[in-house]
Amino acid sequence: TCLAEMGNHVTIADINEKSIQKLSAGKAHYYEPGIEELLARNIKEGRLKFTTSTAQMVREARVIFLAVGTPQAEDGSADLRYIEAAARDVALAMDGPRSIVIKSTVPVGTNKKVAKIMKDHARFPAEVISNPEFLKEVAAIDDFMSPDRVVVGVRTTEAAELMRAIYSPFMRIRDRLLVMDPESAEMTKYAANTMLATRISLMNEIARICQAVGADIDHVRKGVGSDERIGPKFLFPGLGYGGSCFPKDVRALAHIAQVHGIPPHIANAVDEVNSAQRYFFLPVIEKIFGSSLEGKRFAIWGLSFKPRTDDVREAPALDVVRELVEMGAEVFAFDPEAGETAVAAFNAMGI
Repeated sequence: TCLAEMGNHVTIADINEKSIQKLSAGKAHYYEPGIEELLARNIKEGRLKFTTSTAQMVREARVIFLAVGTPQAEDGSADLRYIEAAARDVALAMDGPRSIVIKSTVPVGTNKKVAKIMKDHARFPAEVISNPEFLKEVAAIDDFMSPDRVVVGVRTTEAAELMRAIYSPFMRIRDRLLVMDPESAEMTKYAANTMLATRISLMNEIARICQAVGADIDHVRKGVGSDERIGPKFLFPGLGYGGSCFPKDVRALAHIAQVHGIPPHIANAVDEVNSAQRYFFLPVIEKIFGSSLEGKRFAIWGLSFKPRTDDVREAPALDVVRELVEMGAEVFAFDPEAGETAVAAFNAMGI
């Protein structure tokens, strides 16, 4: 949508007919501030359209972005079935040379896998480029329009120049395009998310130590964040991180390390601290109310993994509610954006 906003003609393809119908009507199937205004404007001006036909999308585009999900597999690795299937579909539909840009978060080596799929199934040459996204939910439009950096992994000068041309409207004040090899681009996304997750888990562990020794974590946070080498961001303690990125990306990086014979001590610790963090408040509840919460009513404000989104994937609040209910409590919960998605998640959990 942001690419269309800058004057490009964009065709979006997806196999989900309901999502395509909603998007074609200018309605998003997820919550993101400002997205429906962009949808409506660009649909009206003829720069943005939607289809369930991969072949149509491929015929109408010179550059094809692959932005499918890479969910976590049982062993912690990234499940590449969807991106491999999408690559095959694109390859079979190609009626001429194309540039294939991987936006999905994928493990190192995926660029080569997609290039092989193109070679095996396409009748025409395809340049495969890695371009991981660094968009935050709730701020995705601002992040795309005014990025901290745009990482592109390429193997040719021509591919680098193509990506520079695509992103030039977003670089008018300062060039933030970082050109590197595809393997480094793939690794950069995992490294960035794991670094941020590490800050969160470390501060949560420090908060527990503060509680034990009588220190004030808020004072400690300010003292630590005032160091310009550290900075104040991602230093607020809480119930831990959630969402669709940090949990699976930390585990995926750990899996990549294990596959290559490197013990992922820090990544594993980050994940373990985060998984345990949401349960540390329960002893406090038991101390105040006892082990049985029968007849007690609790209010929960916020169910998504962070404010102003409807995304409840791996949200700590869901585990909190489940534990309270299992202890006999009656729970009243509210979220201004995530009501429907939370209800679906609770139904799946049997709550």
